[in-house]
This record gives sequence, C-alpha cells and structure tokens, in this order.
Amino acid sequence: MDTIRSNWRAFRHWQKRRPFWGATFLLLSSLVILWIPMQLYEISLVPGSMVFAGFFLGGMVLLMGILAYAMPRLSTLLGIIGMFSAIVSIMGALGGFLVGTILGIIGGALCIAWRPQWAEADAPMAHSEAAADKEPSATAAD
Repeated sequence: MDTIRSNWRAFRHWQKRRPFWGATFLLLSSLVILWIPMQLYEISLVPGSMVFAGFFLGGMVLLMGILAYAMPRLSTLLGIIGMFSAIVSIMGALGGFLVGTILGIIGGALCIAWRPQWAEADAPMAHSEAAADKEPSATAAD
C-alpha cells in the first residue's frame, strides 16, 4: 500500500510541475484529428488531396502535447501553436469532425493559462525564465 501511495505522490508532484490537463487535451485532440486521415490513407497519395495536410497538422498537435509535458517553460508557445494547428486542421482533416478542434482549443488555452503553483502571486502571467524548473517553496502545502 505504501508503494502505491508513494507512486501517487510522485505522480502528483510531477503533474503539478507541468500543464498536465492542457497537454492531455492536446493529445486527445491529436488522436481525434489523426483518425480521419488514417481512414482516408488510400487516397492520400492522389494529387491535390488534402489528407496529407491532415497528417501534418494532427502530428503538430500531437507534438505540441508531448512537448508541453517535456518542456513546461514553453507551455505558452506550445499552447498557441497547438491551438493554431487544431483550428487549421479543419481544412486537412475536418478537424476531427470539429471535436478534435474543440479539444485542441481547450488544450491550447489551458497550456497558455498554466502557471506554476509556486509562482509569486504578483508575478505577471508570462512565465519567468526558470519558474517551471524551481522547486515549490516550503510554505506550499501538498
């Protein structure tokens, strides 16, 4: 039981240090967006087909979600790029029947709005250079 509890605490500590829900929504969005080009793969090599653009844009949203987990300091930039790619994917992959686009907009907005819990209250919303890498202060309760 202690190993489960310690693993859960380690996961919660890891989760607090990154834009977890924003990145998760971006990953879900990319899976929905990539589903349509996967179904139309046979015609993706036809000249003039926009299916290849769907693969590219869905892959961009997927990459932004993964990078938001790996590099939380860049969450604002990654959220903007992920949101833009999800919106533009309407042309190449129908935006995952708009469900992927909506999930991408939500995920991008959460990545843009994310800020470390231990950031100073009077600090501006823009991330400081090392805010995501700092440890939480001793006053912060788990």
